[in-house]
Amino acid sequence: MASLISVITPIYDPHPEYFRAAHASLVAQALPPGWSWEWIVQEDGETGIAEALLDQPADPRIRFARGRRGGVAITRNLGLARAEGTLIKNLDQDDVLTPGALARDIEALQDPATGWTTSRALDLLPDGTTAANDNDPAPGPIPPHTVTAYWRTHGHRLPVHPTTLCIRRTLAVALGGWMAVPGSDDTGLLIAAGTVARGHFIGEPGLLYRKWPGQVSAGDAHTEPTERALRMRLIEERAEQLAALFG
Repeated sequence: MASLISVITPIYDPHPEYFRAAHASLVAQALPPGWSWEWIVQEDGETGIAEALLDQPADPRIRFARGRRGGVAITRNLGLARAEGTLIKNLDQDDVLTPGALARDIEALQDPATGWTTSRALDLLPDGTTAANDNDPAPGPIPPHTVTAYWRTHGHRLPVHPTTLCIRRTLAVALGGWMAVPGSDDTGLLIAAGTVARGHFIGEPGLLYRKWPGQVSAGDAHTEPTERALRMRLIEERAEQLAALFG
């Protein structure tokens, strides 16, 4: 029986060139024997823009869906509800998977004690060049609480990139999926997963994280101090309660 990894991409007002690049990077992935992927392209709205931008012969691996506007966290979770894979991989609409990214996630998650993975991410700059981050941990297992402890002591900044997350579906669902906050929903899920389950950091770059003026995290609303403090407070409290319940 074939194993399936579900790649979830929330869509809202996508940049056509960047969205098509995300698609191309997924199609180019080579998976281990016995594995296949599905792409859940979940629109935050009902325009059908994703289907229009990928106007090409039907690919049964791509599943388009639409829903009323609810924000990125709700959109990701609607995609999660539709996903049929045992593994769930995040891919934002403007980012690019590197060759072998899914295969490396799958390999790391063959260890039943590992609940989630992240990988090295390179910033993809507007001129097409890339830049590395300098706070990556050593490749290998990440014990529970490690990511949370770093986050707490480094101004709510993570040691790994939450956009690269690949997680067991059972764990993602048990934690309530992406956290329903206006921004930092991927941080909320990663902190929760890192509190209750062992992770694994993949040292090879798995994602090109596109930096451009239109990205949501570049907007003023994302860094507005009062709202950001509330998001971090809720993520922190969730981690504390999970630690109290599960050790």
